[in-house]
Amino acid sequence: MVSPTTIPFSEPPWLRGLPSPYYNASHRAWQKRCRAFLEENLINHALDWERAESVPENVFRKFANANMLIPSLPAPLPVDWLKRLGVIDIQGVKVEEWDYIHTAIFCDEVGVLSGLAGPPSSLMTGIAYGVPPLLKFGSKQLQDRFLPDLLLGKKRTCIAITEPEAGSDVANIQTTAIKSDDGKHYIVNGTKKWITNGIWADYACTAVRTNGPGPSGLSLLLIPLKNQPGVSTRRIPIGGAHSGGTTFITLDDVHVPISNLIGTEGQGMKYIMTNFNHERLTIAIGATRQARVALSSAFEYCMRREAFDKTLIDQPVVRHRLAKAGAELESLSAWIEQFVFQMTQLSKQDADTELGGLTALAKAQAGRVLDECARCAVLLFGGNGYTRMGRGEVVERIYREVPLARVPGGSEDVLLDLAVRQLVKNYRSAGRLLERPGGGSKL
Repeated sequence: MVSPTTIPFSEPPWLRGLPSPYYNASHRAWQKRCRAFLEENLINHALDWERAESVPENVFRKFANANMLIPSLPAPLPVDWLKRLGVIDIQGVKVEEWDYIHTAIFCDEVGVLSGLAGPPSSLMTGIAYGVPPLLKFGSKQLQDRFLPDLLLGKKRTCIAITEPEAGSDVANIQTTAIKSDDGKHYIVNGTKKWITNGIWADYACTAVRTNGPGPSGLSLLLIPLKNQPGVSTRRIPIGGAHSGGTTFITLDDVHVPISNLIGTEGQGMKYIMTNFNHERLTIAIGATRQARVALSSAFEYCMRREAFDKTLIDQPVVRHRLAKAGAELESLSAWIEQFVFQMTQLSKQDADTELGGLTALAKAQAGRVLDECARCAVLLFGGNGYTRMGRGEVVERIYREVPLARVPGGSEDVLLDLAVRQLVKNYRSAGRLLERPGGGSKL
């Protein structure tokens, strides 16, 4: 049944009772249990924690004990590892039945009501992006040493790629990892900037340069941070998402065991690019929910606020502005749902090939739509939308977080270009498959 009381644009159509081909009984049951847990342990407190610029440490423990950090990982989940650690299900969903739609629901639900990125990123960014390279490419010995504590939330990690002089230009990373004379350690020197969760992390999955210039010289190294000689961390004040723990990391002659190398030397760029697909898609999902919170808040406000002897919603220009932003939002939401469904139907290799460029495009478009919806909300709230308290506080905070959807995970312009280059590459590769050995086409 369609809910008549839901504020327009506040929920995706399937949660307003409209039919959808994507969500089965498991997904719907998970959404209800997920929201109940998150309302109690995150959503209802998110604004207060963001004001305080910190999420209490015991909240991370609650999520870890309930296995509610694991949904941040890309699907399918590491079933063998989880069962070995005694994790059979997550809020009633068997780990072997978990798919990317379950993941997407979780990524959407963490932003309900507040629309703020800081509190959920404080809890989940480390495991979401810092653990997958270890799962996919780490040696058995490395996994045995670190995965149990990381998957169960007994230890925390982060992903440390970006540097002061190398953001989206990953191939230009300057942090070096040189083997010691005895061949037992890498000696790491460099800096990492804008590292979410870094201030609390025990480890950092770190991009380092082990060989010459360019992408072929990059590797991934798991670097201990806590009580490690040569490591210093400090929080960076940024425009929004203050509770996410954005960090500057300095690495000064840090000795890291050779065995902490993830995968093989020189393959770091490949590992990083593969990891980006999950990051970009989850950013797009989160940005879509933020756009919903901003636009629906403005819609509700316009239903009540009066100006010129009538409510704002009775002004044609206001309805026009809401309509334009709403069309962008619902188009994006439908595309993201389709995208997530495709992830459940493709192998990891095929998804990386067929959807890699489109993932970049979806993330870029999500940032643009969030910008449109947040600006629309601020304008309709008027002075209240530019005030860090009162009725427009959430909208004002979301507007300051728009760059967090447009810059991290690859800045917007870089991703737009990457998307088209990847589409061209796939098209040309498919064309070569249709060519006869002696020339001409098989068609």
